[in-house]
Amino acid sequence: MNVGDVSWRLECHDELPSTSDYCLQKCRQGESSGLAVLALRQTRGRGSRGRQWQDAGQSLALSGFLCAGLAGCSSLGGGGCLASLAFFDGLAASVPQARARLMIKWPNDILLDGAKLGGILIERDGDHVVIGLGANLLAAPGLAQIGRAAASLSQCGDVPCVQNVAQAVLDRLSVWCRIWREQGFAPLRGAWLERAHPVGTPLVVAGGSTYEEGRFAGLEADGRLMLDTDTGMKTVTTGEILLAQGNA
Repeated sequence: MNVGDVSWRLECHDELPSTSDYCLQKCRQGESSGLAVLALRQTRGRGSRGRQWQDAGQSLALSGFLCAGLAGCSSLGGGGCLASLAFFDGLAASVPQARARLMIKWPNDILLDGAKLGGILIERDGDHVVIGLGANLLAAPGLAQIGRAAASLSQCGDVPCVQNVAQAVLDRLSVWCRIWREQGFAPLRGAWLERAHPVGTPLVVAGGSTYEEGRFAGLEADGRLMLDTDTGMKTVTTGEILLAQGNA
């Protein structure tokens, strides 16, 4: 992936159905790369695998788009690693007390004390890639709403205004894009591993007819997950990943 420097133009809206849908519409209308869109309220946010993102109120609903020439992946899992690093670092910069309690879960979740804090949805449309990021800032949806434990950033300390959190995430996204362009994917892979569930963590991979249990064995050079199973090492490109101990 050859990523040029990114200068984000942040738009803030009181309410949108979906920040990612808005970005897709704007790019189809000819908007140039680098647009980022923040909604103070999102009514039809989308999560991974067709889920609806549950907004508990005063949350982060942020999407940005880049031209595929800037954000296209030569590494299969590269885009997810890039977005996860920026998301983790931006949230940690916003509330420094949270850093030690945050963890990346492959491929698209940010956990706080093992509970879901935020998620990422990456979509490609023609020559554009849209990165959608949602996080619970001041409150979290209940277990009945999303079927898993959830957390909010406010559990770690005072949370800045949502615009400042969004800018922190975008700043880190630009930084990691520059590192990838100048140094290749290896530094991103190493930084991701430092922030993710430890090697040896029991995992379950589910998706469609797939159900595989194993232990996290790291990332391939292209960003795909390595799963050490009873029948040998397997490489995972996509799927729902559950932490077997916490079912997060």
